[in-house]
Amino acid sequence: MTTNGHEPRYDRRAASRVLAVLARPGLFAGVAAAQARRIEYTCAPLRPEPGSHLTLSQRLYLERFMRPCRADQVTSATHRIAWTDSDGIPNTGHFHSGGLGPIVPIAMREAVLTLWHALGADTGLAHRISGLSERDRDVLEGTTTDHEPLDIFRVGIEAAGRALAQHALLARWTPYRTPAEFAAGMRDSGIYGAVATRWYWELQASSYRRGMIAVTLSTQPDGTVRYSADTVAILRSMKDSTIEDAHRIMRRATVSEGLSIPDAIAKYHDELDLISRQYALLPPGTRPACLAAMPHQLDGAHYSILPVVLDRFTEVFTAIAERLTLAETPADTGSDSGELTAEDQVFYVPDMNCKHCVRTITGVLESMDIAVHDIDLISKRVAAEFRSPRNRHRAFEALRDGGYNPTTDVPAPATSETAV
Repeated sequence: MTTNGHEPRYDRRAASRVLAVLARPGLFAGVAAAQARRIEYTCAPLRPEPGSHLTLSQRLYLERFMRPCRADQVTSATHRIAWTDSDGIPNTGHFHSGGLGPIVPIAMREAVLTLWHALGADTGLAHRISGLSERDRDVLEGTTTDHEPLDIFRVGIEAAGRALAQHALLARWTPYRTPAEFAAGMRDSGIYGAVATRWYWELQASSYRRGMIAVTLSTQPDGTVRYSADTVAILRSMKDSTIEDAHRIMRRATVSEGLSIPDAIAKYHDELDLISRQYALLPPGTRPACLAAMPHQLDGAHYSILPVVLDRFTEVFTAIAERLTLAETPADTGSDSGELTAEDQVFYVPDMNCKHCVRTITGVLESMDIAVHDIDLISKRVAAEFRSPRNRHRAFEALRDGGYNPTTDVPAPATSETAV
């Protein structure tokens, strides 16, 4: 695994500095003004298991990947929503009936798209990226999951949006009563920084998709909120457990099996895909730090990417939320009658991004005795043997419960501004 004949170099601080130098002259030049939008969505209650506040998908993820977190330390959404965003991409999100409602996940998605478009249109940023040295590219190649700087920035923006929507499940336990107040409160309280330093990547992405969060917030005298001591302890335990799992796999591969680091990563990609290969490469005893949160001295001034992204994200989210009109529409539940044509047996999953997703989607369908004839990661196309329209509807619901967005519409091709 090399870049231009060079060996990639794992160095988190160096990678963070590369990104900071790219961002320091300015990000998000020419952000489009918020337009009045009307978005239709469908809504369905989550169905917890008997005697529990968690769904089957949530419980399984908790038991497999969140040790030593307990069920009583997790808050679940009450409803799942589905909608098509302004770029024509299907989405799934969650909200709690006692909170701010569906506007937070929907407005969050629109804010993410707006900032992605601004990045794609930023010619200055593109010029700086094109001028990166081979050494800088080697550091990104060896350190980050997404190696292209534009993709790294996009993923960071999306992670900020997920953090906002996920913590909105707890909005009723905060002093914030509007989406704008909540977004500003999360920023001013330092919650994004807490996510960046205390969570690990897969926990945020996977628990977000399932509509759950293992956090308790406490209000401070100044009106901000903080993680409770119990939350800090459990997040640390989960992260430490994840790091140890990654180190254990890497030790087995490099010591017991004698593999090189690139060969070890290639052989155990599936395991490390779940628990972050970056943690596998951390020196023992080292605590990982978010690249965006690391401070740097640039041009004689203190600089960190995270506050820049959060300020603009909060500004854009607030403007969009204030001009967004939502309309709930009935969901098509399907019927028991009717025959399926060959075309009806094909669907698409726009957010199927890796082989782990392929295995998960295949497993969900096969657990429902639905044969999978073909599943293609590149085209996002799945061909399966549904027995009836209702059977297909139930399969789609099961996939949505795991955070995926099945659709019978061919996904719109990604543009240079929106691809991630």
